[in-house]
Amino acid sequence: MAEALEELHAETATERLQAGLWRQNPILVQALGMCPTLAVSNTAANALTMGLATAAVLLGSALVISTLRETIPRQVRLASFVLVIATFVTITDMLIEAIAIEMHRALGAFLPLIVANCLILGRIEALASRRSPRLAAMDALGMGAGFICCLLALGAVRELLGQGTLFGIMLLPERFEPWVVMLLPGGGFFALAALVLAFRWVQGHADVVERAR
Repeated sequence: MAEALEELHAETATERLQAGLWRQNPILVQALGMCPTLAVSNTAANALTMGLATAAVLLGSALVISTLRETIPRQVRLASFVLVIATFVTITDMLIEAIAIEMHRALGAFLPLIVANCLILGRIEALASRRSPRLAAMDALGMGAGFICCLLALGAVRELLGQGTLFGIMLLPERFEPWVVMLLPGGGFFALAALVLAFRWVQGHADVVERAR
């Protein structure tokens, strides 16, 4: 009986990890965290850094809040969540400033604004505050990985079309005429729309194949 329960728990944790990557992707499905998604995804490096920072804050906050879920008074639940999230955001912000000052300047106010990212508070409220630390960690890893993948995809496309480079390395020939619009806010909307369209097409095709079975 104990082995069966453990196996079920493992399957549930695996499902939570996979959900953030595809079925409940925070950007493509839930449309969460749109502000940093569009604002800092003009280059692959900016997008990757923001994605990693957000994922780190989500994972740390989920583990702490899940561990303390039985001791946090219901009356101050949300205030406690924000305090924990703000603590991890401050730590992350200071680490990036110490390690990569130019990247910290490029991301600007969007690093401190991670504390207001509805992706983090939403996952904390919906799952981490109600489930075990293991399940909360798997959910945070899945959601964080899904967020990173989408940001990186947007940043790579926008930088490649807008500058002809990827992570600062020139990939396209010199005769390529950069699409400057891709580096502007409007380019973020274009790239995101194309990514969502591709995701919906693949998802629809997968559903058709699944039904055919």
